[in-house]
Amino acid sequence: MTNQWHADTPIYIQLYQQVITRILDGHILEGEALPSVRKVAADYQVNPLTISKAYQMLQDEGIVEKQRGKGLFVKQGVLEFVLKRERETFLSEQWPEIVKQIGRLKLSPEQLLAQIEGNFQDIGSEHKCGAEK
Repeated sequence: MTNQWHADTPIYIQLYQQVITRILDGHILEGEALPSVRKVAADYQVNPLTISKAYQMLQDEGIVEKQRGKGLFVKQGVLEFVLKRERETFLSEQWPEIVKQIGRLKLSPEQLLAQIEGNFQDIGSEHKCGAEK
């Protein structure tokens, strides 16, 4: 996680988003423990209540679960849930703006496909397989 905070978004939201991103990127796996509130607060010099608020959001959404005496763990099967939700959010909120920008720049489908294929070659076949789902 990073501690370069954006002033326009509350830190607890940014922490929440970072955990989601780390799950999607495979840096935090299903069944894996999240770092303790105290550790994250100390590492990033953030109030522990801020960390707790982010972790509570993750619990409320069913992404992590508390194991008594052990801490918070990423729930099994959560990757598919997060992928589905993030794809829906991307397609409904971000994609329309991207399409507008494509139109403004008068980019052709051929130009876009060539760029996409180049990008997938750069990041590896793992993501290319994921795009076909």
